[in-house]
Amino acid sequence: MGVALKREGDARLRAVEHALRTGDTREALAALAALERTAGRDPVLLQRIAEAYTHCARHDDAWRCLVRAVQLAPSDPHAIYNLAAAEIAVGRLTDAEAHLDRVIALEPQDADAWYNRATLRRQTPDRNHITALEAMVTRAGPRGEVALSYALAKELEDLGEWQRSFAWLARGARARRAQLSYRVDADVAAIDAIIATFEGPVLAPASRSHAAAPGPIFVVGLPRSGTTLVDRILASHPAVESFGELNDLPLAVMHAAGPAKDRHALIAQSARCDHAALGRDYLRRVAGHGGTKPFFVDKTPLNFLYLGLIALALPTARIVHVRRNPLDNGHAMYKTLFRMGYPFSYDLGDLAQYIIASSRLMAHWRRVLPGRFLDIDYEALVAAQEASTRALLAHCGLDFDRACLDFHRNPAATATASAAQVREPLHARSVGIARHYAAELEPLRAALTAAGLLSSTGHA
Repeated sequence: MGVALKREGDARLRAVEHALRTGDTREALAALAALERTAGRDPVLLQRIAEAYTHCARHDDAWRCLVRAVQLAPSDPHAIYNLAAAEIAVGRLTDAEAHLDRVIALEPQDADAWYNRATLRRQTPDRNHITALEAMVTRAGPRGEVALSYALAKELEDLGEWQRSFAWLARGARARRAQLSYRVDADVAAIDAIIATFEGPVLAPASRSHAAAPGPIFVVGLPRSGTTLVDRILASHPAVESFGELNDLPLAVMHAAGPAKDRHALIAQSARCDHAALGRDYLRRVAGHGGTKPFFVDKTPLNFLYLGLIALALPTARIVHVRRNPLDNGHAMYKTLFRMGYPFSYDLGDLAQYIIASSRLMAHWRRVLPGRFLDIDYEALVAAQEASTRALLAHCGLDFDRACLDFHRNPAATATASAAQVREPLHARSVGIARHYAAELEPLRAALTAAGLLSSTGHA
């Protein structure tokens, strides 16, 4: 691409980024579509357009751009890797695995490709990459060590080699935690500030039940608690579509609250802001995604931090909180290599503190917002799928539809850590899996038990 065309492309992408920051998703998508039409035979620009589509949760559009990019640059491992990531989101898991094989053949040091490939399916004794991974990790640098260690942990767990799996997991988690400057105390203090701020008179206008009219459905909970599963069940209903994990609510909150010197000031200012205007701004931002159905799902797990604001700003919102045995949930977070966010997940002590604080916040919301949201237990959903699904749909004001029981057939894109799992029928393999790591998870179990979140037998 010539210098002038590159500058033009850069300028137009900056305009897209500005539109997204200000909540003009519709304008951003229109600009991306126009830029895509003029991208011609430039694989680099097509990849950048695809990345912007991904930020807009338009994974099918990103996939289309990346198919063209790889056609134009068939030996570019970066382009092929990006295509594989898009294929995971849109459910083309076999194609994704083949493309990750190709990336690794071209660029054996690409540790992320090894990790993503490990997560796509259950490995078997006859079909796994353990020997190759063990050889590769000895030559990896600090960043590569993290992803390769997580890949080994995943594949060894699939084979039931529990202790070897956890040893690699702990190695990867230690290496990842060492790369972060995170302090869990700051998150815990922010949660306690939310509890102290959203009390009594502040929430009086939100005490009423939601209206009967259609509106947003917020699915919240800790990462790896089952939020993606619940999202897929809801989005399989003919009256519902999912926009996946959005940042529209936090952006709308920051806009409504105004400039703040720190998180504590932001929390205080958000409690005093114009909540009706906050709700209108959020709906304006989401409307840009182009929804066509009466209900939409915003499945951003940590929106549980904002339940008071959701209740105040969006009276027609339905809220579903997904919870899971905290030991299983903690282990599931610990063994997931998140690309963005959740820095508390790489240390068992940090995890314990965050889980305990989040449980304290949810208990607060139950007390001050009685009946405003539904708690749905992952274990109950797995054990009694239809009964739990009926309760879920009823809470959201939806009639029962049997398509919700076949959520794994839903072809819509999803780009979460559970993207591969939700393409399978419901199963109970993950229930109680932490029992295989009793000694290794003892610090987490002891902390959760001391906080009253687990019984002495390890049950919630």
